[in-house]
Amino acid sequence: MTMHTRAYQTSDEAAVVALWQSCDLTRPWNDPYKDIARKLQVRPDLFLVGEVQGQVMATAMFGYEGHRGWVNYLAVAPQHQRQGHAKTLMQQGEALLLTSGCPKLSLLVRAGNTSVVSFYQALGYQEDVVVCLGKRLIPDH
Repeated sequence: MTMHTRAYQTSDEAAVVALWQSCDLTRPWNDPYKDIARKLQVRPDLFLVGEVQGQVMATAMFGYEGHRGWVNYLAVAPQHQRQGHAKTLMQQGEALLLTSGCPKLSLLVRAGNTSVVSFYQALGYQEDVVVCLGKRLIPDH
């Protein structure tokens, strides 16, 4: 089935969070509703939603702060996976970032998620040998 992509709309919230939960992307320390609200404050045009027959079935949340781009919450509903939808979202996000002058797109994959690493490698992404550090400034819970 053909996927139609567009920018996120506030009416998508419940469907998007349900999608993220069905794809096992949510974690107790990250409130998905707060993540959406935060994204809507910074380049909401880079928050893409995919629909099939009017139903939200994919997302990708891109960002760019002037140094490099990032992608978060790339998700495709399980029944729509392996049909090229994630690749399409990534290509569209890359194009949007490129028009913003973004020189590099980075992403994080949870350790051990080898099928997702393989997906990104097939799209031309390479492993950056880095140590990822984080510090929570605003607790979600």
